[in-house]
Amino acid sequence: MKTLFSLLFFAALTATSFAKAKVLRVGYFPNITHAQGVIGSDSTAAGRGWFEQRLGDGVTVRWFAFNAGPSAMEAILAGSIDLTYVGPNPALNAYIRSRGEEIRVLAGSALGGAALVVGKDSGLAKPADFKGRVVATPQLGNTQDVSARAWLKKQGYRITLTGGDVSVLPTANPDQLNLLRAGKLDAVWTVEPWVSRLELEADGRIFLEEPDAVTTLLVSSAKFLREQPALAKRFREAHVELTAWLNTHPDEAREQVRAGLGRAVKREIPAALIAHAWPRIRFTDALTPAQLDSFVTDARGVGFLRDAIPLDRLFPVLP
Repeated sequence: MKTLFSLLFFAALTATSFAKAKVLRVGYFPNITHAQGVIGSDSTAAGRGWFEQRLGDGVTVRWFAFNAGPSAMEAILAGSIDLTYVGPNPALNAYIRSRGEEIRVLAGSALGGAALVVGKDSGLAKPADFKGRVVATPQLGNTQDVSARAWLKKQGYRITLTGGDVSVLPTANPDQLNLLRAGKLDAVWTVEPWVSRLELEADGRIFLEEPDAVTTLLVSSAKFLREQPALAKRFREAHVELTAWLNTHPDEAREQVRAGLGRAVKREIPAALIAHAWPRIRFTDALTPAQLDSFVTDARGVGFLRDAIPLDRLFPVLP
């Protein structure tokens, strides 16, 4: 009888533990502009998870790496992940296309770190030189893709999704490096560490930077926020704490980001590359709706959004 009671007690305890256990699914990109996600993923893999230590309640964090924003937003809309670090354009696109129902912004993450890099033999010295050229971006509709198209349109070029006066060619970041080095691309609009790799490994030259532009946000699905508001709040607080740590411990932060990127891409990342890229990025959890207005305007101007809706529901008030 005592053995039976012990078994029943253990079964009840185990069931309670499983009920309390939560798996939080979080997306990020293996970019320096996603430093919080890179450190979060790497610390989880190393068994000392930054976020797990602060979330409590037996929460397990599973990290998912994406190449660019549209893929991450597809995953969040499909219910495959709960939160993700992502650029502003894909987040706004998903928010507006869902009529404000599906996406919420929990915090800012990074400013700067994106640039237009031209090839060493491209001859691109001024905006008028870009006619007939090929400019690569990480993915159709991602933040750098929209920025590139919007900037080219402002220079007077006719830009379409598949051609126009300048060809904007969505190309995965690793492929951009080899293609620019081989002279098969004239320019690339991308983010760190790829900007620095294009400079250091392909002799690229910075043509244009936007140091104050929002590069990365932390967003949540509206469903996750409704169902787990306390957990969402704790994750945001851990993100804010990590963002502050990045700014107060830059040497240690750079090394952790280097280790995390190396684990993600399965190769050693030179410390010099991280040091070269780091000054271009400003990590901040602060964000206002006004900072996103220009992204909506640009996305509409290049055909990614037909309509705009108020952004008031995009910024929830956490408990």
